[in-house]
Amino acid sequence: MGGTAARLPRALLAVWAALVLTAAAACGPWPGTAARPGADLRIMVPNIPGGGYDTTARTAAKVMKDTGIAPDVQVFNLPGAGGVVGLQRIVDERGNGRLAMQMGLGVLGASSVSGARATVAHTTPIARLVEEPGAVVVPRNSPYRTIGELVAAWQKDPARVTVGGGSSPGGPDHLMSMQLAQAVGIDPRRVRYKSYDGGGGELLPVLLDGRLTFGASGFGELLGQIRAGQLRVLAVTSDRPAPALADVPTLRSQGIDLVFTNWRGIVAPPGISADDRRTWVEALSALRRTRAWKAELAKHGWIDAFATGEEYAAFLDAQSRAVARFLAGLGAA
Repeated sequence: MGGTAARLPRALLAVWAALVLTAAAACGPWPGTAARPGADLRIMVPNIPGGGYDTTARTAAKVMKDTGIAPDVQVFNLPGAGGVVGLQRIVDERGNGRLAMQMGLGVLGASSVSGARATVAHTTPIARLVEEPGAVVVPRNSPYRTIGELVAAWQKDPARVTVGGGSSPGGPDHLMSMQLAQAVGIDPRRVRYKSYDGGGGELLPVLLDGRLTFGASGFGELLGQIRAGQLRVLAVTSDRPAPALADVPTLRSQGIDLVFTNWRGIVAPPGISADDRRTWVEALSALRRTRAWKAELAKHGWIDAFATGEEYAAFLDAQSRAVARFLAGLGAA
């Protein structure tokens, strides 16, 4: 053995080692890896692989790993009942500060429709990450070239028009479809809506092969097929053209008074410690500042909507109430 340790008496060797470790700990986390003490962080996705929640969670985890924010965030799927199974799991994990759940508008709607015992109000809000406009999409061989043509056919015979979305009743695609029907004077109870839980992963094949008249969904998971010309977007639901689809008109610009935006965020179990909550918030705040995350926003057509703390908590409460009221008006909750 060489160096300083070799010259110390055995009795002092353990003391020397302890002092070295104490000094290292006092210096804080390793440079560039602020979340290394939270290397065992896990994000649950409450639906199947390939959907919006899954894509968002896995993209965030990869960027945090690649940039050294958090070296090994694990993502796993627990699908069921439009997100209610995952929501119940996160509520049951009281005090587990190493676990969080990727969620959004769909979880609020699904829990309201099902009358679930667990609600988002029982969780610990961590951060809202992104927003995503919706889109009205048809297969490339569709006879409808404009939103006006599609709406005219829908108004004439709602029973002959089938709309599909990547969420169960109460989810964002279902809500968007019902609100679009209302905006064009169609009774939502006459809408033939087909649910494909998990987003683009299940919705895409039936859109491509023409089994649906149109799809109502966030376009992030469909961008590849849109850009390849396999799908045609008739309108976006944002208040202005979406950067990822700059040539596509909004509903409002075509005379339909509707603006609809989906969002995704992170919640944790109830009863977690302040330190664990801070770990999550700091890691996600650092994620938001990276160039890699900003590049992913552009790639997927997502809009930065970052919020934490009381702002995010108040947003969740307002969204929960609004969704419950709308669904109750439809007789769905």
